[in-house]
Amino acid sequence: MTLGDIAVSNLRRRKGKALFVLAGLFIGVCTVVLLLSLVQAMKQNINHKLEMYGANILIVPKTESLSLTYGGLSLGGVSFEMQEIKEEELGQIRNIKNSANIAAVGPMILGPVTVGTKRILMAGVDFQAFGMLRPWWSVQGKMPDDDGAILGAEAARALGLTTGNKVRINNKEVQVTGVLETTGSQDDGLIFTPLATAQGILGKKGRISMAEVAALCTGCPIPEMVKQISDQLPGANVMAIQQVVKGRMETLDQFEKFSYGVSGLVLLVGSLMVLVTMMGSVRERTVEIGIFRAMGFRRSHVMRIILLEAAIISGIAGVLGYLGGFSAAKVLIPFFAEGHGAVVPFNPVLAGGSILLALFVGLLSGIYPAFMAARLDPNEALRAL
Repeated sequence: MTLGDIAVSNLRRRKGKALFVLAGLFIGVCTVVLLLSLVQAMKQNINHKLEMYGANILIVPKTESLSLTYGGLSLGGVSFEMQEIKEEELGQIRNIKNSANIAAVGPMILGPVTVGTKRILMAGVDFQAFGMLRPWWSVQGKMPDDDGAILGAEAARALGLTTGNKVRINNKEVQVTGVLETTGSQDDGLIFTPLATAQGILGKKGRISMAEVAALCTGCPIPEMVKQISDQLPGANVMAIQQVVKGRMETLDQFEKFSYGVSGLVLLVGSLMVLVTMMGSVRERTVEIGIFRAMGFRRSHVMRIILLEAAIISGIAGVLGYLGGFSAAKVLIPFFAEGHGAVVPFNPVLAGGSILLALFVGLLSGIYPAFMAARLDPNEALRAL
């Protein structure tokens, strides 16, 4: 009979204590895997939203004496006079070092127009790029062609227009092809036309008022991209508009630190459970250990038997703990992540790490009981017979 056979036999004879040790390590590993899996899934979810959230870099002309704004763009007070950027200069954005992280560039021309008896702000945009820059837009109707326009919800209400109406903007007649559902932003009060159409109406061919950039941001350096774009467009102000997502990431970092703290505490409690239980088991097995020593077993053999028992239980607890934590994370992730797109991916590093962690904690907790068992005097142990 090998030492491994003796260890397995002992575990079978003392199922209750073995299950108690197993439960302690299982809870610890399960908690660690659950918390780390949730943090990982939530980070991926936020990174995905960051990529899909639309514009995160804003390019506006450098100007002064500002009073009216649109998304950080100054409109120059009552006269709406403002500087502009040459549309052709936007092409230089594709030359920056991190150009691969740019998903879309959306130029926009802004200017006041007269519709009927009312003044309204018109925006000329690239609707294809705006599909990525404004993924939350919902249009009742369809996107306009060269002679069409869509209205923000508030603008449509104020002008009394709806889909299908024709309207004269300055001296050009356009057809309303759609109305935006309320967005809760300044888009609600605008009239949108294709960029070239708006430039023609406003008499600003080849010029834009601002541009929005959507960057693929899973690990992309937004501050560096802002600097690179600023170097390419010295006449423009380039700003990052990722405060909301950044705030969420900081909150998640705090949650991650909290998770590590809770995991460490749970593991400490689990290791103490293993230590106390195995010490009690060693005391109960005094006679058995004395017989082993009388039969010629060395102290190292006794230690190896105890540590083998701890290793077997720890290995099983590591596997079950990972499966339990992974399953619990899949069940709980909808309650922690916004939307329904969050998933808990299989992480082989976390799986292997959880098993190694369980083995480490189990063996560490079993060293003292094993040492205590090895130091038992066989003569005193046999007197108990």
